[in-house]
Parts: sequence; C-alpha cells; structure tokens
Amino acid sequence: MMKRLGDYIRPVDVRNRDLKVTRLLGVSITKEFMPSIANIVGTDLSAYKVVTKGQFAYGPVTSRNGDKISVALLDGYDDAIISQAYTVFEVVDTNALDPEYLMMWFRRPEFDRYARFHSHGSAREVFDWEEMCEVQVPVPAIEKQRETVAEYNTLATRIETNKKLISTLEQTAQTLYRHTFVDNIDPNNLPEGWRMGTVGEFCAKMTSGGTPSRTNNDYWNSKDYPWLKTGEVQNNVIFETEEYISEAGLKNSSAKLIPTGSVVMAMYGATAAQVGYLQCETTTNQACCNMICKSEVDAAFLYFHFLVNQEEIKRLATGGAQENLSQDVISAQPILIVDDNSVKQAFSAIMQKFVCCFKEIKILTQTQTLLLSKMGA
Repeated sequence: MMKRLGDYIRPVDVRNRDLKVTRLLGVSITKEFMPSIANIVGTDLSAYKVVTKGQFAYGPVTSRNGDKISVALLDGYDDAIISQAYTVFEVVDTNALDPEYLMMWFRRPEFDRYARFHSHGSAREVFDWEEMCEVQVPVPAIEKQRETVAEYNTLATRIETNKKLISTLEQTAQTLYRHTFVDNIDPNNLPEGWRMGTVGEFCAKMTSGGTPSRTNNDYWNSKDYPWLKTGEVQNNVIFETEEYISEAGLKNSSAKLIPTGSVVMAMYGATAAQVGYLQCETTTNQACCNMICKSEVDAAFLYFHFLVNQEEIKRLATGGAQENLSQDVISAQPILIVDDNSVKQAFSAIMQKFVCCFKEIKILTQTQTLLLSKMGA
C-alpha cells in the first residue's frame, strides 16, 4: 500500500557550531555522498549542517542536475558536514520504514521524474520539503523491506567485488607491460622480431565515426545500429550503447560500422585519451578514434598499451575551451611491434577475465534495476 512519505520522515537542522565535524561532503546526482571540491579556505564552517550516519540529504534545486535528483543516505561515515543549501532529514521510526529501503526508492528513475515534474520556480526550479513529504512510497511489513534491502545489497556487494577485480587486472596488465616492454628495454638493441613502430602501423585500420543529422528523425527513429559517444568510453568494456541510429542514418552520414574486438579511444571532452574495448558491433560519433586490430591478441595488447601510456597521450591534446586529440596524433604514437604473438598472449588472457567482470557487472546492474522496478508494482 502506498503511503505519504511525510508521515515517516522529519527534517533535521543541526549546525556545526562547535566545529567538531571537519569532513565536508556533497551529494552527487549518482545519489552518493562524495568529498566536496569547494574551496573552503577562510570559510566559516560553523553554519554548515551536520549529517550523521543513517540520515539523508538532498539538494532541493533540481534545475541544475538534468533529470536526476541529488539525494543520498550517509552510511560510509559516522558524521559529516554539508552545505546549508542541502536539506537534511531522517526516518522517524526505522522499525516502520527502513532507511536503506527508502534509499532504494530514491534510486528509481520514476522518483527522479516525479521530483522534476513537481519542481517549481522561475529563476530556478525547486523540489521543496513540502513536495518531498507528498511523495508516495510503498511501505510493506518491515521484514519484507529488510528482505528487499538484503537482496539489493547482495547484488551491490558482487558488483563491488567485480570492480575491485577489474582494478587488480588493470594493475597486473600494466605491471606486466612495463616489465616486458619498458623496463630494461634498449630501443637500439631490441630482441629479434621486435621493432619500434606506430599505432597506425600496428592496427589493421583506423577510422573515426560520424553523427547523422539530429534534425532528421528518420536517422534516429529505428534501433538498427548502436551508436557510441565519447562519454561512454571510460577505460571499459562496451557491450551496448545509450543511443542507436537507423539504416538511413548510417547511409547518410560518415558513421561506420566498427567490429567487435576493436579498441576505441575518446578524442574530445572529459574522457579524452580514455579507451574502450568493443564487445558489440557499433557505429560511433566523430570524436571516437576506432582501431581495428589484426587479432584479438593485438587488440588486448593495444588496449593495455594505451592504459599504460594514457597520461602521456592526454597531454598531447590541444585546443581552447575543450582540449582535443586527433586521429593523426593517436596514429603516430610509438608502440613496439612484436611478431611473436606468444609474447602478447598473456594480455589476451587478462582481457578475457576483464570482459567477464564487466559482463557480470552489467547483468548484476540490470538485476538491481529490475528489483527497483518491482518496488512500485
């Protein structure tokens, strides 16, 4: 049965008057507390709000966050301070409404849409406390709530385990790369069958993509081909894309089909120099440098080569407000070309484990989404 949220929560307004709390956090649109990046030198922190473990905070101003509402439950720390701009609240009786269960409700896209729809104001749109109290929440028996939370947290734990394994695999691959191809390597006296070349020579083909005209709905009204944007290239394995284009969109633009097993590097924006390993055939926008390799072994080797040299490549970006790389710059990057595939085979084995971890995260995340959707059923 749906219940009015205001009957279960109350506002909290405790200020940091004694300056005992020094950990300053903010609330992200991913619904997590995060370290604040605000410059607080010379700032009077006594007026900042204190939030303690088990309490919530949310940003009432919604017009800055796109479609997301910044709301989070503090569970990683005993206490913290946050800006006065946030509203802090808590559950009145945790035996009636589990805070973690409520946080699951806040993670639903339906809640974000509701909050944005009910935000109001002219200069800026606000989802105020009165509106928050009118949110309708299903409140089953506390045992059922805790059962749902336990199921969700089990999935979250498995996701975190896979993320840690991915980090370990990355470190292993980079250590192996440096040991084999950097440390104690004399460029003027390379082993037989080795030579210094360029990424352009190493790849079978390099190409960018394209964006069909946004004004022509026929190019976007059919999910014929995945279409990858640079923001989705985040040192990751890519199984699917956020957007798709039609057959007509492919034919009437410079977009090209890039095969599974290719390596993609973002050339523009916040993810410039980050790479992706394709596990789907896809088209891309023009800001992606797509590298089709001669074998899976070469693709894995190239991916980890880029991870090792990522910072150096990123420094080559040029431009004004937004620094960009170019396909020519990436193509000219030096790389050891080794005829003997057995020397590179270990990177392929690591990549196979890498792909499995990302795939499991994808499945677990989808299961979490399904669990959240069932809360409103």
